[in-house]
Amino acid sequence: MKALIGLLLLVFGHDVSSVIHSLQFIYTASSGLSTFPEFVAVQMVDEVQIEYYDSNTQRIIPKQDWADRANRDPDSLERDTEIRKGAQQVFKASMGNLKRRFNQTGGAHIIQRMNGCEWDDEDGTTEGYEQYGYDGEDFISLDLKTLTWVAPVHQALTTKRRWEQDTAWNQYLKNYYTKECVDELKKSLAYGKSTLQRTERPRVSLLQRSPSSPVVCHATGFYPDRVVVFWRRDGQELHEQVDPGEVLPNHDGTFQVSVDLDLTAVPQEDWGRYECVVQLRGIEDIPTPLDPAHIRTNRGDNHILAFILTGVAVLAVVVAAVVGVFLYQKRNDSEKRHKPVDSDTSSENTEGQKLAPEYQPLSTGQS
Repeated sequence: MKALIGLLLLVFGHDVSSVIHSLQFIYTASSGLSTFPEFVAVQMVDEVQIEYYDSNTQRIIPKQDWADRANRDPDSLERDTEIRKGAQQVFKASMGNLKRRFNQTGGAHIIQRMNGCEWDDEDGTTEGYEQYGYDGEDFISLDLKTLTWVAPVHQALTTKRRWEQDTAWNQYLKNYYTKECVDELKKSLAYGKSTLQRTERPRVSLLQRSPSSPVVCHATGFYPDRVVVFWRRDGQELHEQVDPGEVLPNHDGTFQVSVDLDLTAVPQEDWGRYECVVQLRGIEDIPTPLDPAHIRTNRGDNHILAFILTGVAVLAVVVAAVVGVFLYQKRNDSEKRHKPVDSDTSSENTEGQKLAPEYQPLSTGQS
């Protein structure tokens, strides 16, 4: 896989000129988790949380001042709160129905619904999606191109058939995700321009735990998260010897990423041929030569290295914990979706309740 990624980058190069903006809604219903609310609703713009609601507080909490100004008339906050309370009740009923469908009587279970849209600010292309997961697995999702519902498990087939029969509603969903949702996203971007469309220059450090460990190029404090970090030797990008990491959020809303370079077979006198390069939209490339004198290690700047590496480790644990609770946060690429199952072994009568797309919870009806 790394070789394939390297080949694609070699052929097409890096592209940080365009930014794909996103508006996303995440609804999570849980059962059997005493330390987590039974229902949580989160709204995100460009992966920045702008609203939060849960069943414990039963109120919408704006997370950004500009979001409140952008999305609310004097009465809309109360109206949206009531809609979320209604969604909370439908998700609670859905949990009972799904547990019966899967022949479950106890334990911890999670339903999650994700929907939203994306917009490329360079070529204007848009994409919308709506999908549901149950206990970390795909349950049902909308194919916006064909206006059909993909049911990878037989327990979702009855819902699939009923939702596909409502062609008018599916046409409305298409219009919402390709037009209304994108318009709402653009409005949010305009109000939150100073936050969402800012550029913050990364700080770049070279780290190494021990003489035999890889050298880590660590970039942090940058925004937005569309960044490219790579190693090159004699001006040529390396696709071997490197291990790219995932872009992770910092507590202040910026991001960080690390890329490892394996120098096991490289004599230190050749290290000067290497450099780490960071590319971020709106700023010039940042090259950092591989100078042993500038590498932070456990042998020298112990407190600095320990602070950075511990921070990364703690953040990774936090991210893992969040992923553990939100078992179904990231939607799969369309080509990776499961194919529908042809047979239906469920005899349940299910209904799809229709609310506005941004508030439509999964309803499986009465069994």
